[in-house]
Amino acid sequence: MRRSGVLMPISAFPSKYGIGAFSQEAYDFVDFLAGAEQSIWQILPLGPTGYGDSPYQSFSTFAGNPYFIDLDDLVKRGWVTAGECEKMCGVDKVSDIDYEKVYNTRFKLLNKAYKKSNIASDPDYVRFAKENAFWLDDYALYMAVKNSFDGKSWIEWDEDIRLRNKKAIDKYSKEYADEIGFYKFQQYMFATQWIKLKSYANEHGISIAGDIPIYVAFDSADTWSNPELFQLDKENLPVGVAGCPPDAFSATGQLWGNALYKWEYHKKTGYKWWMQRFEYCYRLYDILRIDHFRGFDEYYSIPYGDATAEFGKWMPGPGYDIFKAMKEKLGKREVIAEDLGFLTDSVLKLVKKTGYPGMKVLLFAFDSREPSDYLPHMYTSNTVVYTGTHDNDTVEGWIKSAASRDVRFAMKYLGVKRRSQIRPALIRAAHACVSDTCIIPIQDYLGLDNQARINMPSTVGGNWVWRMAPDALSDELRDEIRELTVLYGRSLKSAR
Repeated sequence: MRRSGVLMPISAFPSKYGIGAFSQEAYDFVDFLAGAEQSIWQILPLGPTGYGDSPYQSFSTFAGNPYFIDLDDLVKRGWVTAGECEKMCGVDKVSDIDYEKVYNTRFKLLNKAYKKSNIASDPDYVRFAKENAFWLDDYALYMAVKNSFDGKSWIEWDEDIRLRNKKAIDKYSKEYADEIGFYKFQQYMFATQWIKLKSYANEHGISIAGDIPIYVAFDSADTWSNPELFQLDKENLPVGVAGCPPDAFSATGQLWGNALYKWEYHKKTGYKWWMQRFEYCYRLYDILRIDHFRGFDEYYSIPYGDATAEFGKWMPGPGYDIFKAMKEKLGKREVIAEDLGFLTDSVLKLVKKTGYPGMKVLLFAFDSREPSDYLPHMYTSNTVVYTGTHDNDTVEGWIKSAASRDVRFAMKYLGVKRRSQIRPALIRAAHACVSDTCIIPIQDYLGLDNQARINMPSTVGGNWVWRMAPDALSDELRDEIRELTVLYGRSLKSAR
């Protein structure tokens, strides 16, 4: 089945309150996708963000980002006024996300709504809290306690609560009961609004492709509340942390700092926590993109305390065993395996054994120094092709920054004479190739340069801030996308 879609983060919508949300702009985007006969909307992780504002370093693998709550919905419910939203969270014009401002204003407004909502008496809320208690109770307590310690990582908390002494749990639960209720309220509103938006997309023939980071942040409710799942010592300090070894892009490697899994323990439990995690993700998404798929075959372990990733070592992961358990528990579900980067034979065998489609990124194809598996004539049908991902520059940005020989190679391969022709030719090549699924970042359809880049790996600051202009999605662009989709047999609507 050939199909196509668009990569567009929730945060990038041009809402009037400083960051994208589950607001009218998101529903308008669904209408745009439907009009362009797209069948997939791919998003980035939805979790609450912490240091560096990265959705891949979240305070919880289950919780949702409260910044995405549609404030206009709270106005309609009578919990806050439009004036309060405008005064506290409004922006003069759509620009890059100012996370500091959002952080300093959004929770104050949400707390006003919470206090007026009387949410504890709502039977739907009570049902939600009960059904999600397996993660929600720990997350809400974790956030309340974290605030009481001025936002410090849980590893810096007092020993009794850091090690989850029962008396300390009871003490903090009682002392911060109202704040715990506030965090549960946020998650209820997030889930209610997201499921409504997802249902709207599904009704219009659009599946949601979500993203699950392989690792959780060390400073997270998951690590604090389930230390037995991770490679921690008796003081709950990491034994090793995650990252990537040195390569051509980084002489000292990438030090991510996430706690590593105690895979032998997970296997003994039948991967219970992972099955809960996968099952919960499929409530939120229709298709699951599993990040850093290589880590399930082998993972890179860096000694805790090292300043760089130079002295780590590769260790065996769970391999196919975890995906066998997933298929037995959840049945056949759609997965995209993020298998980018250097791949060993064992990783390639794992991807093949799972049957999951891997990823092909066209911007990786044109390194003129060596042959590339990312050139379209090398693809097989069971793949997902992208012009680029959230970690790449945009196509226009790449054209400006890539080596001249690489740009000339791209022009020769694509059969174009001018640099200005590369981007549309690359998008056309993605649609035309044999990959069953084609997903294009919205920035590439819009022809934006590196000012619209989402993330620069291994850097802090200036990432995850791009937002789309309010008038960016024109009828002309919708028709252009639809024409390509139909021409290359990716329109499910036309196929029906």
